[in-house]
Amino acid sequence: MEDFQTLKTIFVVDDSDTNLSMAEAVLEDQYRVMTMPSAAKMFNLLDKVLPDLILLDIEMPDINGFEAIQKLKSESKWHDIPIMFLTGRNDSDVEAKGLEMGAVDFVTKPFSAPVLINRIQTHLDIDNIIRVRTAQLHRLQNSIISVLADMVENRDKGTGGHIERTSVYIRVLIDEMKNQGLYVNELTGWDVDKMISSARMHDLGKISISDLIVNKPGKLTDDEYDIMKRHAEEGERIIDEIISRTGEGEFLRNAKLFAGTHHERWDGKGYPRGLKGEQIPLQGRIMAIVDVYDALVSERPYKRAFTDNEAFDIISQSSGTHFDPNIISVFNNARERIKAAKVEL
Repeated sequence: MEDFQTLKTIFVVDDSDTNLSMAEAVLEDQYRVMTMPSAAKMFNLLDKVLPDLILLDIEMPDINGFEAIQKLKSESKWHDIPIMFLTGRNDSDVEAKGLEMGAVDFVTKPFSAPVLINRIQTHLDIDNIIRVRTAQLHRLQNSIISVLADMVENRDKGTGGHIERTSVYIRVLIDEMKNQGLYVNELTGWDVDKMISSARMHDLGKISISDLIVNKPGKLTDDEYDIMKRHAEEGERIIDEIISRTGEGEFLRNAKLFAGTHHERWDGKGYPRGLKGEQIPLQGRIMAIVDVYDALVSERPYKRAFTDNEAFDIISQSSGTHFDPNIISVFNNARERIKAAKVEL
């Protein structure tokens, strides 16, 4: 038998002690089996242990299998765990509903030991292949992002390090928003690492703006500023082109939102569309704050670098006009963490 620490972990969730005992007896020689009599117990344990696969009964009191899988799939930290339903019913409608909700398979009770073991192994093998390929895709994706981000910053001589700094500030701000329960329904479904990678593309549209404007050593004229403002729509256009060639995914959808909405204002006086309040996607409302903060505390050819306290005061004065007042409150509470992060950069 394999060392216990190297075994794959299987959760078996069923309100029948008999079914739990049978599953454990069949699987314990090959897997680390953890049994629990309810979905509530499962969710409590999920905070401590992340299984490689879940065997989930459908018909349970309190939280049934469909309700449980819906919650599992709504959380990014649990979303990718393969879930096999256990059911005593041979019902095609039930199976169709389960598969639609994200189950990978169904096992009919009472189950055959060879069938159960074979199906679990098949799905664990498939899941491992998917994980490896997903990791490869993420590495490729991050490499492309880094190249594009570097292209933007190498053209804009006045904002070196802006993308790296704003990425750090976004992480602090999102973490603080979660701690304070702000916009929890939206943040619950976010994969923060992917979201921050997407945010690195917020100024991608500057690639389409003339170097004479991007690198002008002084204040822009009104006409030049109008051209510079086009970078938000240009960023959307470029990302739309990528989507048309590769297919739309979560990463690119978010990249497009960051690029296209980080210059919108809470009062509707921003650009490119004059969106107002919560019409502005949360991505844009967060990016707007960290983008301005970094611009304020950075030296430019046409301005000195403001101190941290000056920057926070200026941003706070724009709460409810330029910025979402709810996020500004959290931003101010995170002041010391943001200042500390800035020092470490």
